[in-house]
Amino acid sequence: MKNVVVIGSQWGDEGKGKIVDWLSSEADIIIRFQGGHNAGHTLVIDGKTYKLRLLPSGIVRKNKISIIGNGVVVDPWALVDEIEEIKNKGVDINEENLFLSESATLILPIHSELDALREDNKKNAKLGTTRRGIGPAYEDKVGRRSIRVIDLLSEKNLDFKLTILLEHHNSLRKGMGKKEYSKEKLKEDLLKIAPKILKYSKPIWKEIEEFKKKKKKILFEGAQGILLDVDHGTYPFVTSSNTVASSAATGSGCGIDTINYILGITKAYTTRVGEGPFPTELKNQIGEKLGERGKEFGTVTSRKRRCGWFDGVLVRQTIKISGITGIALTKLDVLDEFEEIKICIGYDLDGKKIDYLPASSEQQIIVKPIYKTFKGWNSSTCGIKKFSDLPKNAQNYINFIEEFVETKVSTISTSPERNDTILIEDPFKG
Repeated sequence: MKNVVVIGSQWGDEGKGKIVDWLSSEADIIIRFQGGHNAGHTLVIDGKTYKLRLLPSGIVRKNKISIIGNGVVVDPWALVDEIEEIKNKGVDINEENLFLSESATLILPIHSELDALREDNKKNAKLGTTRRGIGPAYEDKVGRRSIRVIDLLSEKNLDFKLTILLEHHNSLRKGMGKKEYSKEKLKEDLLKIAPKILKYSKPIWKEIEEFKKKKKKILFEGAQGILLDVDHGTYPFVTSSNTVASSAATGSGCGIDTINYILGITKAYTTRVGEGPFPTELKNQIGEKLGERGKEFGTVTSRKRRCGWFDGVLVRQTIKISGITGIALTKLDVLDEFEEIKICIGYDLDGKKIDYLPASSEQQIIVKPIYKTFKGWNSSTCGIKKFSDLPKNAQNYINFIEEFVETKVSTISTSPERNDTILIEDPFKG
């Protein structure tokens, strides 16, 4: 059996929820390793809908252990609210099935306020953040002044660390003409919520080592997509963490040899939320049709997603960067009613053809897609469970994607329903 990392190969919103739910039914341990409560996904199990933001997908299944790793930034109030929300749907959540890394950085109200202040500042270029404080929390982590879960154990230690934190933040707030933040109020609020999250706190690296000894199947669950990676994405229009597969090891506390299979969730077309370059974006009726058929609205923010044709250049690039073993192609059925379908196979940059997305944000904005056109299949693929039963033109489309991105298509999703999946290769068995 193999341990599997699931990541998005585009800008997120690739349909990870369904695939992760399907895989979590096989896994013993499910670990979130980066991001915060800015990215979410929807699970539908036995007719019940669960909208998860911080909690790993395994939490809604019995006899699974769900872990929030050290690489995640955690808003303690959002976490407690989400736990209560899921509990109210009949799910049992306790210290035996939910573990929280004692090293995880906390998102505080001061972070979300700073996030909003920056987005609203007319002098700044908008990044399209979700205003949930994710970026500022990661800044404090890298700046070595963050408050971590373990810091809530000692009031004396917490007081000392808050002094350091607020020395930095109150200087920023003063420069923005904002009132200084009260240390005593923040400390009081944190000490009040501390018992509600400390009961889940554990040294996760140690727990993972025990799971490995017991041959448990581990599923590492990523948030967002590789094109939002702070190093490898469309910088600066990215998230504040590393979303590539290797961060599963860093963000949970285990050796990279723990990872055996990397599944890249890949939408059969392309979407993006927020600001930033998007070479294949369609600002026309075709883009609108993709959005309508794909129900392209965010789980957490309800923001409308920008839509465009499949960008093979970008997916091939993210596959190489993250070492993806196989891709799960999702939302194929959204393309059922198009007369023709296009795939980007290169870019035109000032008259020169290139086969990758350049790192320069200036160049990313001006590249023009070079397309290969395919005939549509004009018939329903919804619910098909065998590759051979797909329309011939749909097979041609998938075969070309597989050949172009130089990675096998291991799974194909043909509807939002969990069982409407063509399984070509089981990631846990490889």
